[in-house]
Amino acid sequence: MSVSPLHPAQALYLGAGKPFPALAACEHYAGSEKLIRKALQLQAQLGPVFDITGDCEDGAPAGREAEHADMVAALIMSADNEFDRLGARIHDVTHPVWREELATLVGKAGSRIAYVVLPKVDCADDALEQITALNDLRQRCGVARDIPVHVLIETPRALREAWQIAALPGVESLDFGLMDFVSSHHGAIPAAAMRSPGQFEHPLITRAKCEIAAAALGNGVVPAHNVTTELRDVDVVRADARRARLEFGFLRMWSIHPAQILPIVEAMRPDFGAVDAAAAILLAAQDADWGPIQHEGKLHDRASYRYYWELLCRARATGMDVAAEARHRFFNH
Repeated sequence: MSVSPLHPAQALYLGAGKPFPALAACEHYAGSEKLIRKALQLQAQLGPVFDITGDCEDGAPAGREAEHADMVAALIMSADNEFDRLGARIHDVTHPVWREELATLVGKAGSRIAYVVLPKVDCADDALEQITALNDLRQRCGVARDIPVHVLIETPRALREAWQIAALPGVESLDFGLMDFVSSHHGAIPAAAMRSPGQFEHPLITRAKCEIAAAALGNGVVPAHNVTTELRDVDVVRADARRARLEFGFLRMWSIHPAQILPIVEAMRPDFGAVDAAAAILLAAQDADWGPIQHEGKLHDRASYRYYWELLCRARATGMDVAAEARHRFFNH
């Protein structure tokens, strides 16, 4: 009797910790109902190559936060949310409405919300307070699934505790909030550092990006890069995303305009040749029951298999084509 070969997600992480999250390379922020619906329409056309975040923080009219959270929850539960890749950003831990927002989102959309974004976290205890509240609500509402958390690093103190924050239970992404980070330095960092090329050159900003990426990757979570403020020139957006990916190790980037989505996705994609090689190596490894193999004169084992598996998952998340046999064996489930 033949035994089905182990899938990479089963074979490669036994005793090696949790699998790395396979998130889309772009996270698109939309505040109003109109803009969230437009983003969902675009997602239906392009596929789940980008996530959508319904913004209950900056997107909510003052005094109407509860109504806004209701609207986002309804869209999460709607038929328009075809891929279940719509999350939400709530207010920070100092704001009086965050618990009500969280209760609405979990109570009405906990079964399908993709993630919850926690902004303006100043320390690990801030994030833990909101994560604890999220899990308490989840249990009270009978939501069996875990709801991932994305945490924004926007202050010097939060940066200092980035490793502790990234290690908290449920954290899936560590995000850099560039604008608030610059503002929190009381004028010591010039406004030019909020955009390119300054955001990739000012030492305090490059240090922050390196530390966030290192803390995220060191804890098995995805580092997400800040927005670019350029809305018209897609070459600038693409160049910013490319620098974030290649120079600082970010695997995901925010978008604030639909025109930014595809340039970000394209810039974050792995090299086509590397994807083909990853597929070939993993197919051979599975045929060898995940023991060591030789490929093109080089030795590969489980350490390199994990690298190539995560590369293949990133390729799929950015909409890249994968060899038919690898697609059949690894992704047709």
